[in-house]
Amino acid sequence: MPVEELTTVLEPRPLSNFVETEQVKGIAERALAYISAGFPIHFRGISGTGKTTLAMHVASKVGRPVVMIHGDEEFSSSDLVGGEYGYRIRKVVDNFIHSVLKTEEDMQKRWVDNRLTVACKYGFTLIYDEFTRSRPEANNTLLSVLQEKMLDLPAAREGGESYLRVDPNFTAIFTSNPEEYAGVYRTQDALRDRMITVDLDHFDKETEIAITAAKTGLSRGDSEKIVNVVRNLRESGKCEYAPTIRGPVMIGKTLKVRGGVLSKDNPIFKETALEILTSETSRVGSRTHQAKVREVINGLIGKYC
Repeated sequence: MPVEELTTVLEPRPLSNFVETEQVKGIAERALAYISAGFPIHFRGISGTGKTTLAMHVASKVGRPVVMIHGDEEFSSSDLVGGEYGYRIRKVVDNFIHSVLKTEEDMQKRWVDNRLTVACKYGFTLIYDEFTRSRPEANNTLLSVLQEKMLDLPAAREGGESYLRVDPNFTAIFTSNPEEYAGVYRTQDALRDRMITVDLDHFDKETEIAITAAKTGLSRGDSEKIVNVVRNLRESGKCEYAPTIRGPVMIGKTLKVRGGVLSKDNPIFKETALEILTSETSRVGSRTHQAKVREVINGLIGKYC
């Protein structure tokens, strides 16, 4: 299949509104150095720490076309490598002799390369987002790709080759949530040993302010007020789940839509902030726990807004 016909390939374009503070720049530079040394990268961290965005940013810096896969419990090796999908029908009609009509039909199963094979064959950048959501046995085919630079191919694939030599330009970037998250499998030791893991935590204050301003269109001053509320709520120890940068972005975008003013005396702002932050930090549904969190949020709004 010609490269220009591949619908699974993304252009390595810079991300719009991407914020590159010193902290983000440092992470990206380390990741690119590991890639240049020939190692796959693994961004690991809790939800909301920008793993996928960083992976896309690093891939744009690599400059090769991008193939993206999202981890799924239903995945099998064929979902990565390829499989037989549908049939190819060939029909020949012979009417050379006017009084004789000959027809010949041939029906064969049709092999289609999937995204891992495409990336390995053409030297694209593979982003495997939340790869630990796929069952470990589905990812076994990656072991030889990352170590021996060989992709084992099923016997049914056209061409007869039993393996594919990985293009030297091939790059792999993985992301994952912590293993205690629901729906996440434990990483195979052999696969983890073949990649360099970069653990991501919450961004520093300057980065969170810059992201909030860039994603919401709020002024730096208003963005800082919301970030102060969220960071202090995170450090209060009252939350079941620590709020991430998604909280300030959600508040800022909603405030824009509702036409509210960022002020402790504005009921629209207070209602928006309370609902979003309570939702993000408490998922058990305990009214007592939520009441305590709302009390903390109200105090922080009064202090910083």
